[in-house]
Amino acid sequence: MKPDERQHLKSTIERKITKAKREIEELEELTKPIAPENSIGRVSRMDAINNKSVNEAALGQTRQKLKKLERALENVDKDDFGTCYKCGQPIPMGRLVLVPESTLCMRCASR
Repeated sequence: MKPDERQHLKSTIERKITKAKREIEELEELTKPIAPENSIGRVSRMDAINNKSVNEAALGQTRQKLKKLERALENVDKDDFGTCYKCGQPIPMGRLVLVPESTLCMRCASR
């Protein structure tokens, strides 16, 4: 990987980390419990409970993605970064830009 590609990838990862942290803050706000003193109808309360469950799932996924992105940022300067964990082939730069936490090439990931 060329130094300018590595730098571009670093800045991409940093932007994605910032975005993930912002999403986590928003999702944490959406998953706060609904106070019982807030009077809403039974159907509305059921909708709120359902939405809370969906947001909690999204929160968990975003936290996992953040961990992977932080790990990618730690490893981006290593010589083996961007190499498929299974087959050892280089992961295409386009894939790394879109999904910088990738550790597998498309061929291995689709298996």
